[in-house]
Amino acid sequence: MSTESTQYPLSEEELRELIPQLQQLTEKYKRAERVQKALFDIAELASSVSQLNRLYTAIHEIIGDFMNADNFFVAFYERDVNLINFAYFVDEFDEQTIHQVPAHELMDGITGYILRTGNHVFLDKHNADAFAVDTGVKLVGALPHQFLGVPLKRGSQVIGAMVVQTYDEAVSYSSEDLEVLLFVSQHIVTTVDRVKSRELTERTIRDRTRQLRKINDDLQEEILERQKVEQLQNALFEISELAAHVEGDMGSFYSSLHVILARLISAPNCYIATLNDTGDKLHFPYFSDREQDSAEVRPLGLGLTEFVLRTGQAELINPPRVLELAESGEIDVDVAQSMLNSANSWLGSPLVVDGEVSGVIAVQTYGKLAKYTARDLELLRFVSHHIAVAMERKRSTDAIHQYNQQLEERVRERTEELNKVNASLRKQIEERKEMELKLIHDAHHDALTDLPNRAMFTSRLDLALANKQRYSENLFAVLFIDLDRFKVINDTLGHHAGDEFLIEVARRISLCIRGHDLLARLGGDEFVVLLDAFEDLEDVEEVASRIIEAVSEPFTLEGKDMYSGASIGIAHLENYYRSADEVLRDADAAMYQAKTLGRGRFVMFDKSMRERLLEELELENEFRQSLRQEEFDCYLQPVVNLKTDEAIYHEMYVRWTHPQYGKVAREQFRQVAEQSGLTLDLDLYQLHKACDLLQNWKETHRRPTRIAVNVSINHLLQQSLVNKIIRIIEERGTSPEELVFEFDENDLNRRSQYILPAIKKLKRAGITLVLDNFGSGLASLSYLFAYPFDYIKVDHRFVKSLPRSQRNQKLIQSVMLISEHLRFKVIAEGVDSPSQLAALAEINCNFAQGKVLSRPEPLNNDRIAV
Repeated sequence: MSTESTQYPLSEEELRELIPQLQQLTEKYKRAERVQKALFDIAELASSVSQLNRLYTAIHEIIGDFMNADNFFVAFYERDVNLINFAYFVDEFDEQTIHQVPAHELMDGITGYILRTGNHVFLDKHNADAFAVDTGVKLVGALPHQFLGVPLKRGSQVIGAMVVQTYDEAVSYSSEDLEVLLFVSQHIVTTVDRVKSRELTERTIRDRTRQLRKINDDLQEEILERQKVEQLQNALFEISELAAHVEGDMGSFYSSLHVILARLISAPNCYIATLNDTGDKLHFPYFSDREQDSAEVRPLGLGLTEFVLRTGQAELINPPRVLELAESGEIDVDVAQSMLNSANSWLGSPLVVDGEVSGVIAVQTYGKLAKYTARDLELLRFVSHHIAVAMERKRSTDAIHQYNQQLEERVRERTEELNKVNASLRKQIEERKEMELKLIHDAHHDALTDLPNRAMFTSRLDLALANKQRYSENLFAVLFIDLDRFKVINDTLGHHAGDEFLIEVARRISLCIRGHDLLARLGGDEFVVLLDAFEDLEDVEEVASRIIEAVSEPFTLEGKDMYSGASIGIAHLENYYRSADEVLRDADAAMYQAKTLGRGRFVMFDKSMRERLLEELELENEFRQSLRQEEFDCYLQPVVNLKTDEAIYHEMYVRWTHPQYGKVAREQFRQVAEQSGLTLDLDLYQLHKACDLLQNWKETHRRPTRIAVNVSINHLLQQSLVNKIIRIIEERGTSPEELVFEFDENDLNRRSQYILPAIKKLKRAGITLVLDNFGSGLASLSYLFAYPFDYIKVDHRFVKSLPRSQRNQKLIQSVMLISEHLRFKVIAEGVDSPSQLAALAEINCNFAQGKVLSRPEPLNNDRIAV
């Protein structure tokens, strides 16, 4: 260097002078960072919150991070109805919830001043009178120590106000607090509008779903009715066919007829009666009855069969009708008395041939519950006609022998017919060839879109791999396309609309590729494209972008505009690929990566994705091995009776310390167990550990206590699994009264008809039952009324906000009030601070669990108090 630079260090006095400036600058940047985070949180609320009441609570918590906001409300001015709507209101001295107030009652006040003028208000109790004189505002009621209010504007129009205030003279607001509140208010209106829009959209979707469900129920009823009509038509066709092709033994014909008839009406007992040649006796060629084995030939008398023969009409005879006929002398009294004793219902129809009655077909039932109707009578009348025709055809077979002399003529005629048949067969052979070609086409193409299917695409991809192995300079790529919202379209508009949607998607994608590229449908909403011999890697990205843009355009389905999207995974064919399945596997992995990153995009496959997949597979295998070798760490944490400071039971749970990744998070731990199908095995592992520990305590004469284990709802879906749990407890020599089973509320949302009986069976066995994490999911009160839980463990998120959140404190208190009537006890979970413990004591919550009471202890730690 030509010159030397000399630096002079600052003196100690100069450094001391710079310290306040640096501190102010640091505080300024910290505050700016908090404001930026708050705006980001507010923006996140627009997409994560679906209900306005939760939105205002979240905004309250965000503002509370900047300043004291124990007293906070948001009000909107609804000009069309001249009302001020308090969308959110929290005040430490006012327990009453304010919803709507006429505008004229508040327009003269401070809030009304903000709504009228659009100006913010920074009011101190000491300068309130001067403010009232300057603005003409009326000061009503007790004034807070300080009042800070800002307008909420949509554009230039004031639509509401947001206010924080304090009654505590030790709390003071600054101009920086006002500046932050003004800045935040500019973004809150947009967030509120978005959440309102989403809430309205979801309500509209629910109403439309309800309408579609009603329409579907009506269609199901119509389908059921048509099925009944079709069943009737098929049965009548079978009867006609049976009558037209009667051959051989008539007994077989009658039996077949009885079977068909039984499918149409109740016909447990059926018989056919015919007149002899002289017409004075009844024969019974077919007789099937549960009361009698057979019926003998008898002369005509005053029976039910003879009555039908005399009238020539089908008859429906029940006990009231038989009394009427007996009184008129049509039926013998003994026959009527026998029918009354057995509570018969009888149907009979004449067999008419050439206008003459030759017999009767009858069905009957015994008992008061089985009665025939007029519809059954009409059906039997129709059937009797076919039976009479069949019987006449049988008699006519004897006359066939008279036509033997016509045999030669008939042979000649049959020969001509055979020639025609041969010509027809040749035609059928040609048609069969065409069908074979069509079958070959169908075997390699999708039936819906007529695109190549997986088999054809795999074959073509194998050829491309062979080409790549021989000519490495040729470029090929596979695009794996998965559609967004296909299930929503299918469930909302129906499968027909879903099929139209897939056909239109196939058409759009085909317009985005070249003629020699191959588009195929793998199944469902998955499509693949093989780009053949392109020149530049950017060409692949351009094709993927065109496909994403084409699919994002609206679809008109059932007269409605529906929107979808596409996530695309791209795998380039490399020399190291050996099969088409490997390429599809990598393209599929890239597609799932695209969906994970937010959908509507494409991702190129790289080897790191495969390494991650292998890593997940390795983690699952190591989990299986750890479970077999019992390498998990078991911990105990007591649930304490706050009145006696004694543990009512100890909750056992397991943790997994991976040799490479360290302690695995509880969520990932449970996820690995579910994905590997080892949830039930993990629960049984905990049960075995609990039984062993209880047995050990008995042998060492420790003070007895109960052990709780977390049990998956999957154990309740099969009766055999519940029996297996009870059998394990008995085999281990453990008393069921020493065990506590905790069931997660989120699992109970997957309700099944087997869950309640299974829980009751565990209860009868003597096991104590706990509903864990109550309030973390739907928090359905039906769980409290329908299921016999001994304890309800309130979710830790309600306890976490104590004592600040009076709403959550009242919620816990409400559950405790319900518990007094339903005879269960309430446990507060996650009590980690003395203030939370004090808040629970205020509402007389007697049972709790948390670090402030006792931290989790390893199972092999001798210091665990029992």
